[in-house]
Amino acid sequence: MACLFSELRCKEVIDLHSGQRLGYVCDAEYEPCDGKILAIIVPGQGRAGGLLGREDDYVIPWSSISRLGSDIILVDLQQSPSRRRREKRPFLY
Repeated sequence: MACLFSELRCKEVIDLHSGQRLGYVCDAEYEPCDGKILAIIVPGQGRAGGLLGREDDYVIPWSSISRLGSDIILVDLQQSPSRRRREKRPFLY
């Protein structure tokens, strides 16, 4: 079954073990040679309503995805997911 990335972004990511709601997909990493998705990225929560920045993003390997539902993505995270600070890219006109 094919799925558009825009549909993937509307799904909430939930950890199966802890029941923690990680957030919504904001981006994905893919292999440019064959187009295979390597990981999904969920933004970290904002500190003080976003005024003090954000926590690092969750980088969840595609292999950790257990189920893709109509409105949620269940992930099997045995240990804590890797986290990474989002790169700041200059705005180009």
